[in-house]
Amino acid sequence: MKSLVLVSVLVSLVTVTLAQAPLSPVGKQLPATPKRAVSDTYFGKTVTDNYRWLEDMNSEETKAWFKAQGDYTNALLNQIPGRDKLIEQFIEYDKLLAVRYGEIKKRGNRYFYRKTLPSEKAGKLYMREGKNSPEKLLFDPLVYDKSKTFLMTAFTPSSDGKQIVIGLQEGGAELSTLRTLDVATRSFKPESISAVFGGTVVWNPDNSGYLYTPQNSTDVKDPKGNLDTKARLHQLGADPQTDPVLLSREKYATMGIRPDQYPILYYSDDNTQLYGILASVDNRVDAFMTSPDEVTKTTMAWKRLIAPTDSIYSFAKLGPKLYLQSVKGAPGGQILVTDADNPNPSTATVLLPESKRNITHMVSTRDFLFVTLSDGINETIRQYDARNGQWADVPIPFTGSMGIEPYDAPRSNEVLAYVNSWNNPGTLYDYNPETRTLVVSTYHVPMNYPGVADLVVEELEIPSHDGTLVPLSLVYNKKIKKDGKNVCFMTGYGAYGISATPYFSRRNLALLNRGVILAETHPRGGSEKGQNWYKAGYKTSKANTWKDFIASGEYLINHGYTSAGKLIGEGTSAGGILIGRAITERPDLFAAAISNVSCSNALRMENSPNGPVNATEFGTVKDSTECMALYEMDAMQHVQDGVKYPAVISVAGMNDPRVIAWQPGKFAAALQNASTSGKPVLLLVNYDNGHFTEDKTVMFRNFANQYAFALWQAGHPDFQLAPKQTATRNSR
Repeated sequence: MKSLVLVSVLVSLVTVTLAQAPLSPVGKQLPATPKRAVSDTYFGKTVTDNYRWLEDMNSEETKAWFKAQGDYTNALLNQIPGRDKLIEQFIEYDKLLAVRYGEIKKRGNRYFYRKTLPSEKAGKLYMREGKNSPEKLLFDPLVYDKSKTFLMTAFTPSSDGKQIVIGLQEGGAELSTLRTLDVATRSFKPESISAVFGGTVVWNPDNSGYLYTPQNSTDVKDPKGNLDTKARLHQLGADPQTDPVLLSREKYATMGIRPDQYPILYYSDDNTQLYGILASVDNRVDAFMTSPDEVTKTTMAWKRLIAPTDSIYSFAKLGPKLYLQSVKGAPGGQILVTDADNPNPSTATVLLPESKRNITHMVSTRDFLFVTLSDGINETIRQYDARNGQWADVPIPFTGSMGIEPYDAPRSNEVLAYVNSWNNPGTLYDYNPETRTLVVSTYHVPMNYPGVADLVVEELEIPSHDGTLVPLSLVYNKKIKKDGKNVCFMTGYGAYGISATPYFSRRNLALLNRGVILAETHPRGGSEKGQNWYKAGYKTSKANTWKDFIASGEYLINHGYTSAGKLIGEGTSAGGILIGRAITERPDLFAAAISNVSCSNALRMENSPNGPVNATEFGTVKDSTECMALYEMDAMQHVQDGVKYPAVISVAGMNDPRVIAWQPGKFAAALQNASTSGKPVLLLVNYDNGHFTEDKTVMFRNFANQYAFALWQAGHPDFQLAPKQTATRNSR
């Protein structure tokens, strides 16, 4: 207020365009968020948390706050021109793909798959008796219970193709209810099993039942929901309450199972071995093995297969050999081979040595091993014939992201091969590794989208804060001029060793066809340059992740692609650390930021239901060094009063089992109370969504809201509010 008084004395005439200031929706006010300081001391460092009260998601006050925030945000977003046109464009592009096939699985001569038509908001389950035979609808989740909205998270056919376990979710929660469908009658067996993450199961070899690992609760807010979980066996027709526990920390105390590890069971492809995987966010395999006959015994004879110290990322059994994807002493990856009955990673033979291309994936069929290699961005695939020991290249004719998906790995060499890239929607092929021939698949649907032919791709390496060269992928219309006037949408992730490989996105195309530059960053924390790249953005080195992101933004501005008033930054989930710390460290660099279902309060992550299982990736407050690194990662704790922050939209999913809603909620509250830029800070609250959803109606609206807000704030002409009032003030 004092500043306004001084300015009014000096200026005789001030014209204020009210539409440029934060807009208040008619009848709505931004909810006030009181500060209620709670102090904690971590290894001598006192940290104040003003918004701890928002962590009580069962509190009526907290529920009311989220509701008021969401209502205000929705009312404001509804006023942004171009938002609804963006939804319409998502729908229009969706219609250009006549049908979408996914998760194609062969059992016997039957092909099962998910099929989605443009007119449908979610996929249905179909079957063909032969690849080119007429299809039959087996299950439509949208009519399963017309009083609710259910989606099919997963489906797993039995080996004889006579039964299918289907995972059903409601509201994007990802915690599924398992039902068993009889294919002949298209009717469900009476039993159901709840709270299974993702809904994936493993059938017994005789198809009498299946292996599964449920959560402890259906409540995504339950702090013990995913700790000390138990792998179980369900026999068809049995009461799920009596399903025996096959592997758990409680049952096998001497195996060293941690509370945060998920015990997951599956059989080797030839059904001669049963594996017990202790899954966590650690990419290194922690596994035991036993005979399949042991499942009927009260106590199973487990023996060590692979230890985390072996640094194995994946393994596959072909005949008498076990093939290992290893990074031990080879950060770019290598393939080892050992005896399957008596495996010993330390004495395994090198089958495919480390090279300039990183090994990113390994998958097997009946006789072949397929290995995906990457130059940091684009991929190639090699195949190994286990019968004669011969290597060969898979002759996919394009560059980009590639993959091999076996139709029925244990019983066939038949595979689906795919490729796509930043500016190529991609092709699906049926591939015969015996003859190394590719044929465009029956399940490939030609795609012809507007503007794709005008897109150019630049693959760059830019210097980061410490001189390290960081990959940066740019996609834009060939008519773009490097005059600093372009809106740029810059996104990044940088966690769990997940690389940002090329992909084609129709949502991105809607931006590209509006003249927006798409910048995909490749910060440390991914695996674009191998294991060392991952570890350079991990726990105590995590700062490299957001500093690489900042350096990418600086490069784009300095080289005329965009400007600070036109740059949008985006981060999702673990990418919330990246975007949160980027805007708190360099608020001047961005016009707007999207913090989507984001880890924004890293210091308190372990106090959320999914936090303890992620301590392996980010660190724990129980360790003095890692605790201080968590503080540095914590975006909310780095929000400072009186700073001019960019416009921010923070997104929370009320059914999110991965990042609880109070994480992005607390970040939004801190920014709303601290920022002096006059730019809006919104909290978008999705009650019909979790971390993400297949439901196109919900998904299109969600992303259109995020994009429209950011494009409005970055000055894109299609999203500007019409001036509602121009006031002239005379000073006296």
